[in-house]
Amino acid sequence: MKQIQFTLLTIYCSLLSSGLAADSVPSTNFLRASITVDVAKPLGELKPIWRFFGADEPNYAYMKDGQKLLGELGDIGRENRNPVYFRAHHLLTSGDGAYALKFGSTSAYKEDANGTPVYDWSINDKIFDTYLAHGIRPYVQIGFMPEALSTHPQNYPQHPPVNKMADAGAGQAYPPKDYVKWGNLSYEWAKHCVEKYGRAEVVTWYWEVWNEPNIRYWHGSQEDYFKLYDYAVDGVRRALPEAKVGGPETAMGAGGKFLGEFLRHCAHGTNYVSGKTGSPLDFISFHAKGSPTFTNGHVRMNMANQLRNIDGACAVVAGFPEFKHLPLVIGESDPEGCAACREPRDAYRNGTMYSSYTAASFPRKLELARKRGVNLAGALTWAFEFEDQPPFAGFRQLASAGIDLPVLNVFRMFGKMRGQQLAVTSSAGLNAETIRESNVRGQPDISAWASGDNNQIAVLVWHYHDDDVPASAAEVTLNLTGVTPVSESATLTRYVVDADHSNAYEAWKRMGSPLPLSTAQSTQLEEAGKLATVGAPETVSFENGTLKLTFPLPRQAVMLLVFQRHQTSQ
Repeated sequence: MKQIQFTLLTIYCSLLSSGLAADSVPSTNFLRASITVDVAKPLGELKPIWRFFGADEPNYAYMKDGQKLLGELGDIGRENRNPVYFRAHHLLTSGDGAYALKFGSTSAYKEDANGTPVYDWSINDKIFDTYLAHGIRPYVQIGFMPEALSTHPQNYPQHPPVNKMADAGAGQAYPPKDYVKWGNLSYEWAKHCVEKYGRAEVVTWYWEVWNEPNIRYWHGSQEDYFKLYDYAVDGVRRALPEAKVGGPETAMGAGGKFLGEFLRHCAHGTNYVSGKTGSPLDFISFHAKGSPTFTNGHVRMNMANQLRNIDGACAVVAGFPEFKHLPLVIGESDPEGCAACREPRDAYRNGTMYSSYTAASFPRKLELARKRGVNLAGALTWAFEFEDQPPFAGFRQLASAGIDLPVLNVFRMFGKMRGQQLAVTSSAGLNAETIRESNVRGQPDISAWASGDNNQIAVLVWHYHDDDVPASAAEVTLNLTGVTPVSESATLTRYVVDADHSNAYEAWKRMGSPLPLSTAQSTQLEEAGKLATVGAPETVSFENGTLKLTFPLPRQAVMLLVFQRHQTSQ
């Protein structure tokens, strides 16, 4: 069959009529990138590491916009046939449902006048019920410390500030006054979950202990944390011996020596509960963040910092032969550290900088893990939504006031990828090691992530740069090679996130940035926030197992090309 060749001018004019212009009239001085996807060179299963999310505020889950967003995340998981997991802080923090920025609470544990524990799972059940109703599984964080168990209850936030930041290092961040009661709290919680949701369901959950015990979220020593871990894990395992338990959710990758010392404790230390050697460990978790700055009037991202966090933690795990096969979960994996903060450096969040950073960073996480020989199973995006806030308020979130942001559409793209990861080379792409050392400050990173099975080939292409400034589009030539004769042709669908597609924020600015929104405006923006296609699906043909396409890609844009194979008769 005749090989299909699309010239840049032809495809650009076609897409321009559909709205996929870069900024204005096409430039004749395009960057050029040649990307080759070899369908005959699978690299193993494409791990759905993207399917983990989380938030500081657990109570948002069952509120109006929280439920809407959970439903959308659940839909992505269902399409991919891999369920989404959700992690939240404050599931054991006392407060009967009170919430604030970086704060939430439940009624899980109190004590009567005699010091006897009183358990109340009603709010925790409400949270987990909401997850499960939308096809999402809990990634259970055992923390923080209930007021009645805290060694510093006098510091407990009784009245969290409305729409302001709560103190992450207050009374809920202290060790328990009684570790036995702490262990029994974990036991009673896990036991209740097994009784309510069934053993077959709960055994699929992750149970992790605490959050970032190497910084202000933990006001105890390193050994105090190991003790906290042993008692919590013992409690969960008493209720469900096959429960999946792990930690330590260190900040800043390995957290200095903390991750290594934790792994040594689990491998060779004395268990604080049993007195035997070692502690149960089914998965290992740590956090990795970028570090953007605001310079010369614009945001400059720092993906290198995040990749260094990941690489350093992977190196520590690789040094423990008994653990290097275990699943690793980057329990928070984000462009910077504070979802609820709003500073000039955070101005990237509503638009395409966040979406292109996300597209470019996820494949590099797997690349680093593969080089270290460790098993990266998840990279959790610490972004959800903030209830009762104005739209586009500038938080790190996936949706705002019920309106999806561009970054959520990249996760929708991820969800359409399945099967084997395919080998990709790019003349204008950077590898993980280069970005880890030097960021993306000179040439942009124009590359791809690809997957394939017997039914489809999916190619995710991005045009990323650390500096959030206008720049020319790129001319991308995509070469598919090694396509087997089983499929002589395919239906091609193009999904795009850029300034004009899958982008409610730019649509809002084109409206004149109105606040508050009318009902009609909200409806219009909700529609603009959905994942959009460019043009109608088209039939393309392969010649000798190859296909060549050329198309423009604006700076900070992401395109997913899905080739649905046409099966030939045998």
